[in-house]
Amino acid sequence: MRHRKKGRYFNRNSAHRLAMLYNMANALINYEIIKTTLSKAKELRIIIEPIITMAKKNNIASRRLVRSKLKNKKNINKLFNIIIPKFQNILGGYTRIIKCGFRNGDRAPMAYIELIERKKIIKKTKKIM
Repeated sequence: MRHRKKGRYFNRNSAHRLAMLYNMANALINYEIIKTTLSKAKELRIIIEPIITMAKKNNIASRRLVRSKLKNKKNINKLFNIIIPKFQNILGGYTRIIKCGFRNGDRAPMAYIELIERKKIIKKTKKIM
């Protein structure tokens, strides 16, 4: 029986699956949009949205909690300094999934996952650089 076992397995053990999802979360914070399979995008949304909600508090405890998940100093600074100010008035739904067809090799459904305030974030990062 599968009692209290939620989520997709992706034919991987739990450590590999979590490492893959946290690496994808780092990539999403770094690039603001990534292309992946639809099922991985849906699982990534479950991982990234609580991280963004934790980061909205912007205190030492939330920085440490986010650091335990992401483990990339550059992405953590970008999350707290550039991305989070755009999400202060939004209560949830920080990501958007856009379906984009099928992969050529195995016909897996593909999707883009992006942060909903991506255009504003890109404009702000160009002004900083």
